[in-house]
Order: sequence, then structure tokens, then C-alpha cells
Amino acid sequence: MSGSIYGKCFTISTWGESHGEGYGVVIDGCPAGLPLDESQIQAYLKRRKPGQSKFSTPRKEEDKVRILSGVFEGKTTGTPISLIVFNENQRSSDYSDIASYYRPGHADYTYDMKYGFRDYRGGGRSSGRETISRVAAGAIASAILKELGITVYAYTKSIGPVTIEYQKCRKEFSMQNPLYMPDLEAAKKAEEYIMEKQAENDSVGGVIECIVTGMPPGIGEPVFDKLDAALAKAVMSIGAVKGVEIGDGFQVTTRTGSENNDPFAYDQNKRLIKLTNHAGGILGGLSDGSEIILRAAIKPTASIGRPQRTANKNNENIEIQIVGRHDPIIVPRAVVVVESMVAITLVDFLFQGMTARMDRIKEFYNLYKQ
Repeated sequence: MSGSIYGKCFTISTWGESHGEGYGVVIDGCPAGLPLDESQIQAYLKRRKPGQSKFSTPRKEEDKVRILSGVFEGKTTGTPISLIVFNENQRSSDYSDIASYYRPGHADYTYDMKYGFRDYRGGGRSSGRETISRVAAGAIASAILKELGITVYAYTKSIGPVTIEYQKCRKEFSMQNPLYMPDLEAAKKAEEYIMEKQAENDSVGGVIECIVTGMPPGIGEPVFDKLDAALAKAVMSIGAVKGVEIGDGFQVTTRTGSENNDPFAYDQNKRLIKLTNHAGGILGGLSDGSEIILRAAIKPTASIGRPQRTANKNNENIEIQIVGRHDPIIVPRAVVVVESMVAITLVDFLFQGMTARMDRIKEFYNLYKQ
């Protein structure tokens, strides 16, 4: 299987299956001297681990991370960082029946068509548990961004028909409810909606919004490696994501150019700024110095308890009812996954941008002459 390596200068290589020994990631390109220990990574993994509320799977996993290489005496050494999280609470018997048929909304059929074989225990490599590796790497990328004064903040914007009202939002509110919504009134309504659908043995989806602040202008690679294109690819690579918007996204189709363009102006400190941000912080594939705004559409959980029609390998049409421990909604646990993929992408492009200008290369290497 190819496709498990991401990045050019800051590279992650992930591995593992949902009912295998565990999940892991190797991070290459992390500079030496970054303060790092397992607790920093654990804090990120805690945000995505199961069993934390009535809106996530009851599967109990500590998701305890171990650093195997690349860190010495609390700092990165500049060599590859290897991380591992062991699986501890698999119940493979819950999945024994699905070896013979294709679950609606899952990758069972497409994996069979590509490989002629699949690990049917929870989906194997296509399981949502694969995101452990992304989040572990994202914790390190976020630590690098913090050193540069850049923050990445993601939260739940909507669940089903319930959407936050920005005037009622506070950043700290998103950590005070299990849905990671910064509007507590919306969170309460969303909880009621989820419980209603959960009682019907159904699931729901939603939208995650991500805001990046402190990003310098001019980061990105024009044409095929535009920053917005790379962010879209990174977030779309998350299994549950079915759409990505940058800035005002599809809303721009209803506007005129005069309504959609972001005027430039100098502020009181003679710094060039934009007066609006419909573009979402990216122009021509390059960061423009304003907030980067991204949204991801998350599909409803595919594994639901109500009867569904499908087909099996014996060319028969059948009806199934999936058993096991599944999330009624993926969105809250996916918030930190979106945040992580954005952070990984930004670090990679920041490192690529270091060689974009000769004057800055000279400035860097002249330091060795002093």
C-alpha cells in the first residue's frame, strides 16, 4: 500500500490497523532543540480518544503514546521521531460477520476491488482509528508553530441543522462541552438532536471550522502546490471528510466581484492589512498574513444500528444490522484531527518557504561567519 507518507520537508509516515497491535508514525524533518515529551502528545490524543462522553463509542482505549526515538533529555535531536500507540481493547468478534458482505458507507467494497483482500476487523487501515497517527504528529507540528507564534484552533461549527451563532461564541466554551462547540446554547440544541437520532439507531454529521492566526504572508508554492490546495488535500485525506471550504467557500458564487474582493489598506502602524477576509487568508495559493479560515464537512457515522440493505460476495441482496461499539457522531473527535492535519501542512510549507529567497538564505548562513 502506498499513500501513507505525507509532506516534503516535514514528513510523516503512518502505519497500523484498528485491530492490529497498534498505530504509529515516524516524523522526519523536525528540527533539533524543540522541547517535547509524551505529555504534550498525550494531551492531543486525549481530545480524540473514545469513551469520553455519551456521544462517542464506549470502546475504552487509553491511547497512551510512547516516544521510541528522536527525543533526548526533553528535546528533539533532529533525527526521525518514532511514536507508537498500542491497541488495548479490540473486540474482533464484533466484525466476524462482515467478512462476507459490504457495509454501506464503508470502504469494504473498494478495498476488495483494489487489493483482493481486506482486514475486515473494524475496517483495518480504513478505520477512523487511523487518525491516532495524524494527531500524534499534529501535536509536534503544533509545538513548532507555537514556537513561531502561530496558533491553529478548530471547533465544531454545526451538527445536523444546528449551527453556532458567532456573537454567542467564546473560545473557552468549546472545551466546556463534549461537542467542542464554542456556542453553549447551540451545543445544548445539538445534544438534543443527536440523542433524538441515536434513539432511532441513526447517526449525524456536521461541520468543523479551523482558524489559523499569526501566519506570515507569502507561504505556499504557486500552481500545483498552492497552500489552499494542500490544506484541502490534507483535510480531505481524513476518512470522514466529504468537503472542504477556504474562506467564504461556496458563498462566493452568489456575490459580485465588488462584494467578494478584500480591500487592502495600511493600519496606524503602516502595516499592510486586508479590511475584509472573504478569501480566507490565502491569495494566489500563498498566505496573505490574515487569518486562514477553513471548514470541513464531516459525514454521519457509517456504522448504524438500524437495518440496512446491502449485498454479499455470493451475489445476493441482503439486509444487515451492524453490531458493535460505534460513535453516533464523528464530528467532536474529528476536531483535533482537522487541527492536526492543518498544523502538519503549515509546518511543511513554512520549511519549504525557507529557501524561497536568496537574501534570506544569505542572512541565515552569514550567521555562521560571525
